[in-house]
Amino acid sequence: MQRFILSKKNNITVISAILIVIGFTFELGFKNETVAVWAFAIASILGVAPIAIQAYQALRVKVVSIDVLVTIAVVGAFFIKNLEESAIVTFLFLFGAYLEQRTLNKTRSAIKELTEMAPESALKQMENGEFVEVEVDEVDVGDILLVKTGAKVPVDGTVLSGDGHINEASITGESVPVSKKKDSGVYAGTILENGTIQIVADRVGEDTTFGKIIELVEEAQDSKSEAERFIDRFSKYYTPAVLVLAIIVWIFSKDIELAITILVLGCPGALVIGVPVSNVAGIGNGARHGVLLKGSEVIHDFSKVDTIVFDKTGTLTVGNPKVADKEVYIDNVDEVLGYLASVERESDHPLAKAVVEYIGDVELYTVEKTDVVKGGGIVAQVAGHRVAVGNVALMEQENVRMDEKARADIAQFEKKGNSLVLTAVDGELKVLMGIRDQIRPGVKADLQRLKRLGVKNLVVLSGDNQGTVDLVAQELGLTEAHGHMLPENKSAYIGDLISKGHIVAFVGDGVNDSPSLALAQIGIAMGSGTDVAIETSDVVLMNSDFSRLPHALGLTKATARNMRQNIWIAVGVVLVLLASVFFSEWMNMSIGMLVHEGSILVVILNGMRLLRYRLRY
Repeated sequence: MQRFILSKKNNITVISAILIVIGFTFELGFKNETVAVWAFAIASILGVAPIAIQAYQALRVKVVSIDVLVTIAVVGAFFIKNLEESAIVTFLFLFGAYLEQRTLNKTRSAIKELTEMAPESALKQMENGEFVEVEVDEVDVGDILLVKTGAKVPVDGTVLSGDGHINEASITGESVPVSKKKDSGVYAGTILENGTIQIVADRVGEDTTFGKIIELVEEAQDSKSEAERFIDRFSKYYTPAVLVLAIIVWIFSKDIELAITILVLGCPGALVIGVPVSNVAGIGNGARHGVLLKGSEVIHDFSKVDTIVFDKTGTLTVGNPKVADKEVYIDNVDEVLGYLASVERESDHPLAKAVVEYIGDVELYTVEKTDVVKGGGIVAQVAGHRVAVGNVALMEQENVRMDEKARADIAQFEKKGNSLVLTAVDGELKVLMGIRDQIRPGVKADLQRLKRLGVKNLVVLSGDNQGTVDLVAQELGLTEAHGHMLPENKSAYIGDLISKGHIVAFVGDGVNDSPSLALAQIGIAMGSGTDVAIETSDVVLMNSDFSRLPHALGLTKATARNMRQNIWIAVGVVLVLLASVFFSEWMNMSIGMLVHEGSILVVILNGMRLLRYRLRY
């Protein structure tokens, strides 16, 4: 019976409204008190039923809830024959609960949209080579899948063949389609807007990036911030205190109606709902814009950050070294570049890959007698010539002649933070290349936004040499730069900052960053980083989009500010209502309940503003 009544709560609300209208119509229009009394009485009994059931369920677990206060107030009003008041109070309480649930559902819409975007089926290649539609749960790692125009990518994978443009908004928050071709990575839940591709499944089910997003966001919603925990404790004692106050007022004033009115006006509904709705809306906004905030506590701490520490490679920089400078010491360089590309193709070193990528398509030669010099480079026979490719130490070992211009070029390249690749043929220097990791586009502007948001210290820590780190810091306008930092040095530095009273966030992407991510008050992982870094962190920037970091900080500050606003609104309304009972003549239960439910809607609507939050600068 209890379950049935609670399931019909909205129907009861409508019937109560109709009965109240009938009651006032007969009372004021037809002067028929009998019908009016019966209408108000039935409306009161129907309306209080679901409220009383919820009060009973709360008392069973030793909680004096808002429903308990309202039930006592309505029953009291009913027995003192204040039927209009009891009918209106029950209706307003039920109608307020309906509107509250409706608006709360809207704040959770961002999360609901995510779950609805999860792919349900996939075109899987069977043993006979044909593609058959199967449920996405039937896809295993290594399976080959076909994705057609307009379809959702079912798993995280790598493109085997075909090309097209994919909308990755569900992962990165960026609506501009991204071009995909052979060897490109794709994410589950993204949409192929044009083209047809075949992919091999790398991660499936809950292990996909999209699956982790949903899991992390759901976990975040279930977590509670310090403010929420405080309010839970406050409500636990506040609600019984209101009940005691009402009893004391009744004993001393002998005015049962005044005591009942205090019960209604003292309900802390807006206070209880205000902070959670802000958190849910803030987390939902982040999820829609490529930022995962792992819980309400994260929002509280992140909003107070005054120092952000960055790993350099893969965070401030792209993490993919490229040839940035080149100097040629001969007229016809094509043949030498062919020698260089041929030798570098023999190596898996990042610098060698950067050189091969930079040279592009050239005539290649057979490489013989390859000798890898540890810490120096490679010496090989190419087309009858002795070719040495490596650093300055290797050139000196090979007795390569370097004139003043070459030495000046080397010094200049090093000053720019380059790693050097020199190429000598038969003892003569032919080509000098400077290779360095490129700073992420737009990072400088993003760092300026962080400063405007109140971050006082921007620090870079890197295992690279101090000169290279200083150049990055100088170009980006960072506060401090420290090179030659091992993982233990980074975590020790962060520990020192925390001991000095700073609220520290650390941004990184690798396994070596995990100790620092765990130690900092807020750990921020780049979404394309390692699983360990992502699991250890408190905030994840999907698709390693650095521009999401200012949005994340601005969002947490707006959310924390929104929480405080809701607390002040809730407390202010209760104080005004209680004061008006003792110092005014116009306040009664009906008006009090109307204002009470109105305050709940105000804090919910205030929280919902966060769903539209965008960083303005």
